[in-house]
Amino acid sequence: MNSAAKSFCFDLEGITSRLPAEPTERLPGFWNLPQSKPTVAVLYFNNSVLGKDNEAMQPLSKGLADLLINNLSGNAGIRVVERDRIQAVLDEQKLAADGKLDPATSVRVGKIVGAHHMVTGTFVSELNKPTLKITIRVFNTETSEIEARAEATGTTAAILPLIDKVSAELNKNLKLPEIPAQAREEHAAAAKKQEKVPYQAVMLYSRALDEKDHGNKDKAITLFKQAVSAFPDYDAPKAELKKLGA
Repeated sequence: MNSAAKSFCFDLEGITSRLPAEPTERLPGFWNLPQSKPTVAVLYFNNSVLGKDNEAMQPLSKGLADLLINNLSGNAGIRVVERDRIQAVLDEQKLAADGKLDPATSVRVGKIVGAHHMVTGTFVSELNKPTLKITIRVFNTETSEIEARAEATGTTAAILPLIDKVSAELNKNLKLPEIPAQAREEHAAAAKKQEKVPYQAVMLYSRALDEKDHGNKDKAITLFKQAVSAFPDYDAPKAELKKLGA
């Protein structure tokens, strides 16, 4: 190595030795690199309905979870695991798809899909009454501890507003990134349009999801179309029909 090269290396070593290994404070620009978005996953809800209505309302296990996933996805500051990915993991792990998973298994599923927060839910309805209570618990997948709760009670005639309420509580209780004002306005407008989706349409949509998961594409398409017929402004079944090319 010639003298000029040796001098250059010496000067470079002197410069790098004086640089801090990490910045002493966060400054705009190079050091202030963006952090990864918090990831949220939602498991199917546990059906705790008593009596003869239990079997009839079982499709809501998937339907309510899917509605919550769609609602949470309106927050661009987080990443929400798609329902199809959750279903694939349940199939791969040979786990029950009825919402009856213990906390440890729920956390394990959350880790598999790369979620920081694993959302589990339960729904119950009073016997012979058109009521619905949704209870949510969120597990931190690193600590396995419950880090947030949310609940909402209403009528089966207004399921989407219940989902909207628990979603807002989760965003608040988990201290998730705040939704920008414009996005909040757009979400409120969309929620207003969807708040009158009837129970029949939600149930048809929920049944269609289950048929889709079992590979019954034609039957799923029929049920999704029936859900749209029951409420023409229902966005969720329209999106599923688009995915299925129908």
